[in-house]
Amino acid sequence: MMTGLFISELERMFKRKKTAAVLAVYAGLLAFIWFFFQRGGISFFDADHDVKIDSLNSAPLLLRDLSFAITFIVIPMFVADSFNGEYTSGALRMVLIRPHHRVKLFFVKWAVQCLLVFIILCITWLVGTCLGRMVMPHVNETTFLGGQTLGTVGALLYSLKFYGICFCIFIAVISMGSILSVLMPNSILSYVATIGALIGSVYVSDKLSFFFSVTDSVFHELSRPNSEFLVNLLFPILLISLIINLFVWKKKEWVG
Repeated sequence: MMTGLFISELERMFKRKKTAAVLAVYAGLLAFIWFFFQRGGISFFDADHDVKIDSLNSAPLLLRDLSFAITFIVIPMFVADSFNGEYTSGALRMVLIRPHHRVKLFFVKWAVQCLLVFIILCITWLVGTCLGRMVMPHVNETTFLGGQTLGTVGALLYSLKFYGICFCIFIAVISMGSILSVLMPNSILSYVATIGALIGSVYVSDKLSFFFSVTDSVFHELSRPNSEFLVNLLFPILLISLIINLFVWKKKEWVG
């Protein structure tokens, strides 16, 4: 039953024109930014620290330039379309007339969103890693923010950890967006509300700035020894957002 729901949600997701349009825009941005990577050869850890792109640091730096699009275009549009667009169009009613448990359906929709972002990150990592090795200046070691000088294996592990933390942040964005999408009356307002919440998080607390500047925050966290960012902040936010999601999802009158 769960597998059937998951496959059905995937099919509905990829049949939407918005999904194809957003993925096409992201692919175009990926190609565009890589072109300037090759031409310029310089990127940034944050606004105050520039760095030469090489064969070992290209993958994290590529995501740095694409994370804004993922945070403010890809995720809000996918989530609004899945959690709100199906409700306002009536498509969700056709799903809920079958004997599906609401909690299962929520987790299926949430998992599909996470899977799509995971695939996008994997493609970005592969492009950054493989083309970096083939095109960018070859080096045996590279230095990341905070003075960490790493060799080939260390840089690869750093890159995987960097993408992993970014993925966890993107999951938090998905969870926050899904709450707002359930509460808003239409998908346009859902999208605007999600963007507003991401920007507004900066003014709520400096600790939440990772919602607005994902990769800059991750570079800083990885430059700190024994950082407990995931345990002390991100995982609690994920847990709380999922609890709120389940409460709102169960209380919402979807078929009324």
